[in-house]
Amino acid sequence: MKIAGDTFDPVQITFLRFIIGGLVLLPAALISMHKKNIILRSKDWVLLSVNGFVVVVIGMILFQLAVDHAKASTVAVLFSCNPVFTLVFSFLLLKEKLSKLTLISIILSIIGLLVIVNPANLTEPLGITFSLLSAVAFSIYSMISRWVSIRTGLDGLAITGFSLLIGSLELLALMLLTYLQPIVNAFSGVPALREFSDIPILAGISWGNVPLLLLAGVGNSAAAFALYFMIIESSNVSMASIPFFIKPGLAPLLAFLILSEKITVNLIAGILILLAGSLLTIYSNRTRVSPKKNNLLDT
Repeated sequence: MKIAGDTFDPVQITFLRFIIGGLVLLPAALISMHKKNIILRSKDWVLLSVNGFVVVVIGMILFQLAVDHAKASTVAVLFSCNPVFTLVFSFLLLKEKLSKLTLISIILSIIGLLVIVNPANLTEPLGITFSLLSAVAFSIYSMISRWVSIRTGLDGLAITGFSLLIGSLELLALMLLTYLQPIVNAFSGVPALREFSDIPILAGISWGNVPLLLLAGVGNSAAAFALYFMIIESSNVSMASIPFFIKPGLAPLLAFLILSEKITVNLIAGILILLAGSLLTIYSNRTRVSPKKNNLLDT
């Protein structure tokens, strides 16, 4: 996404990746609904619309803005703290139990994030803020998706496909509004809002960057999001958070190899603390009772 941000507008690349991802997952979503004989009511579509708005319009635009205002390694690690919010939300809203080890892992994760951010010497405050807000939005998206699953019986593929597609269409509607002259005039007068005026939709697409768009849309959006919710279905929200604990160790390495970003001492120390928290989370999940007894579909 850092590379894509150098080619496309932040809002534009968010729209393109999720319209592609949503369309890729749409056939699987419709087939799943047909097999399960599920008919969605108007309230269900409202929930899916809210879900799409939260993840695409709010969460992923914030993520792309974060990538544009901070190092990719820092953004990736900070976004990985979304399980901290997810675990708390799952406890408050979905009544998932939090073991002592899970609570300790949350504390370690927070400490690790503080070490990485280093509040005493903030160098990328805007990017860091966008990253954390994006993580919160993704956590809310996870909770709404789980709620939709319990309410409708839709599987992860269907919920992901509908949410991404609807969210991208909502974003498209907002993008079209930026071409209205009153909005152009209002945004042009404010430096911070100029990039949200006349947002390009298809401009800049060429055969040379089609592979990048497919990677972002099919791999990073459709496949990754769908797999995430398939994990939730087979276990619980806590177990699905484990990949995000692995990400802090992987993302900086890839950023170093691909983007030549420097790996700082604070980043290494924070990653080690986050990995310690992830190990506790994994161990805590292994010591729980069987997934069937924890599966939220049974509650």
